[in-house]
Amino acid sequence: MPENPMNTAMPSSSAMDEETARAEIYGLLAQLFYQVPEPALLAQLRVAVTDAPVAGGFLEEPWRELVSAARAGSDAAIANEYNALFGGVGKPEVYLYGSHYMSGFLNDKPVARLREDLAALGLVRDDAMSETEDHLACICEVMRYLIAGDDVAVANLTHQREFFAQHLQPWAQNLTDAIAQHPKASFYRSLAQFTHAFMAIEAQGFDLLT
Repeated sequence: MPENPMNTAMPSSSAMDEETARAEIYGLLAQLFYQVPEPALLAQLRVAVTDAPVAGGFLEEPWRELVSAARAGSDAAIANEYNALFGGVGKPEVYLYGSHYMSGFLNDKPVARLREDLAALGLVRDDAMSETEDHLACICEVMRYLIAGDDVAVANLTHQREFFAQHLQPWAQNLTDAIAQHPKASFYRSLAQFTHAFMAIEAQGFDLLT
């Protein structure tokens, strides 16, 4: 995945910073879910500011819990947890692929539809990418691009709303619930809860556009 330097401030919800904050959050989720987190990323997360710009912000508590979980776990413990939940040979404890939740099968029709929509946006899977396009990290990276990309013909609210509704909203809650309820989850339970809260805000925001 492309490297996305993390802003160590609490994600902002102000009108001025909202789009940057949204893109940064998607980028952070992409990095944390794609592979075992790099020590440098975890180090940044551990020193992140946890107070929201406006007290009581909806993401403030799940963000604080995520940062606390990063501080409580060592790099090795978080790496072991990632591998226990999402890695291993054969069937993982928790799938990170949208097709599993939408159709019950990996690399199924949802992936074909996703590839068609990506092609329509002029986006293709990098040959260096080891995961299929429906991996949560890949979906989050596309959302980051649709928010922060320079080509306004592609990176705009209409495409964000359509892509989110078709390829993320239908299964994100099932995934985050599966992680949060798993007995082996600790750091990733907090990450799942933060992801759940963020996706709820995204869904609400897109609903207001319709």
